[in-house]
Amino acid sequence: MAKPKQTGEIRDFILNQVEAHPSDIARLTAERYTVSRQAIVKQLNSLLAQGFLVCSGTTKGRRYGLPWLIEKTSIQRITTDLQEDMIWRSEIRPHLASIKENVIAICQYGFTEVFNNAIEHSRSAEVVTSVRRNAVMVNLSISDNGVGIFSKLQHDLNLNDPHHALLELTKGKLTTDPKRHTGEGLFFTSRMFDSFSIRSGGLFFSASLDGDRWLIETEIREPIVGTAIEMKIRTNSKRTPREVFEKYSGKPHFDFSRTDVPVKLALYGDELLVSRSQAGRVLARFEKFREVLLDFTGVATIGHSFADEVFRVFKVEHPDISILAINTTDDVRNVIDKVTANLV
Repeated sequence: MAKPKQTGEIRDFILNQVEAHPSDIARLTAERYTVSRQAIVKQLNSLLAQGFLVCSGTTKGRRYGLPWLIEKTSIQRITTDLQEDMIWRSEIRPHLASIKENVIAICQYGFTEVFNNAIEHSRSAEVVTSVRRNAVMVNLSISDNGVGIFSKLQHDLNLNDPHHALLELTKGKLTTDPKRHTGEGLFFTSRMFDSFSIRSGGLFFSASLDGDRWLIETEIREPIVGTAIEMKIRTNSKRTPREVFEKYSGKPHFDFSRTDVPVKLALYGDELLVSRSQAGRVLARFEKFREVLLDFTGVATIGHSFADEVFRVFKVEHPDISILAINTTDDVRNVIDKVTANLV
């Protein structure tokens, strides 16, 4: 068992684990540290008294949770003089007092990028912003009642459907207004926060960081008008914007030359990735990068034609672009190895 250096270590453990263990947080904490159950109960009662925890139920069925300490929502009319930095300064930043500078920097970057997108691309009459904060997490959300991000991308870029638009969006460097935008804002925002989600039309996409691995989920839900984006980050995060920028930059240029693509987003329903046309959709715009990580998490197997198009044909035609497959099953790796066996 680990020995806490100070009472604050037990306190932080409780706050960070309580959402996953609402009914057994006392037992979990007592097992983690060499202190009595009574000492744990004392900590819980102290956190309750300070308002950092809430509880419900009787003694045996008691459940603990994290209440929102701050909840602020505002509505802004979209006009020609609406500026994202001004809204950040007046509506969001005042509610993030005492939070570490790196977390503030990430919140500012993500909020202003998403808010600017709503101003310039949503064709909405207004935008709704929300900041919520509990003892361990900051939650920012921005929503509008406009055309919807996936529908706009589909229409303006002549893509197949909203799902195809989502696949392209996750690659980065995607914009409907290349003279004024690089298409990098949402890419980097989605990778700075612990959790990032977009809901638009009937499509819901979420990405959450689990250790060093991204968990990607898509769902078909009841359609909504416009776009709703939510971003979450823990207040004790050590991540910095520069760290994320550098991860996707290549030396010596330090430009946006790397990307990672969740191959799972190329799937529709229960179909398999077997055709060259499917591979073509995955490969689209890879020439804008020097290095591409293809993340096969959630993809059990692939067909020979799909693999051949991605890992042999494209490589022959673009020898200066590196494509690396990660998080592959044995089946996926075997197919890739077969099509690349004769590549020099």
